[in-house]
Amino acid sequence: MDLEIDGNAALVTASSSGLGKASAKALAREGVDVVINGRDEERLAAAQEDVESVAADGVDVVAQPGDLTDEDDIQQLVETAVEEFGRLDHLVTSAGGPPSGQFVDIDDEDWYEAYDLLVMSVVRLARAAQPHLAAGDGGTIVTITSRSVKEAIDSLVLSNSVRMGVIGLEKTLSKEFAPEVRANAVLPGPHETARIQDLVEAAVDRGDYDSYEEGLADWASNPLERIGDPMELGNTVSFLSSPKSGYINGTAITIDGGSTGANL
Repeated sequence: MDLEIDGNAALVTASSSGLGKASAKALAREGVDVVINGRDEERLAAAQEDVESVAADGVDVVAQPGDLTDEDDIQQLVETAVEEFGRLDHLVTSAGGPPSGQFVDIDDEDWYEAYDLLVMSVVRLARAAQPHLAAGDGGTIVTITSRSVKEAIDSLVLSNSVRMGVIGLEKTLSKEFAPEVRANAVLPGPHETARIQDLVEAAVDRGDYDSYEEGLADWASNPLERIGDPMELGNTVSFLSSPKSGYINGTAITIDGGSTGANL
């Protein structure tokens, strides 16, 4: 399917690894110029090569370091996209997860840091990007959050609570930015990212599992009986960024193999 976004420009945050990088790869493969972002410049450079390796001919992939809790860095990310490409059509927001822990283990500083990382990063990105997204033909925002907004996950009180603010923001933007800009969210369950690979390998080293495959199977408790491929989420992000999904606005799509028990 031709998603009809060839020649567009996108900014994808937290895209030096994981689901952000998969989203950048999926967009670049469709012919979209992409700014990728991360704090670790060495990892970011490696991600740039990875995204370029699958990009369509003529696509530019620009690596811009930055901390998503720094307002100046966020402004620079948007400015870089516009300066490099002369436009910004698509914003994909992603960020690392907050620390795990139960309620009694989390202090005020943890709560404020999680809010700054997960919510204020999207607020600042949307504020800076909106004029550019609205100036084009079919601007989009896709926010990568977590299935924890549908169904609370044990020992993830920060994710369960703070990410709900991102969904409220996304729904509001879908109304206030329309019709020029659509806003949606994706809610991933476990995908075979580098982080999960490291966790499984560490568990194998501890003797918790006899093999990587056995350990990975513990993350696949869903009706499809497998863990997600990051590119499956990336492909969904590309679709939501395209006119092929032009009537989808203000929704949150769970991508977890059907593990979530919520009806909606």
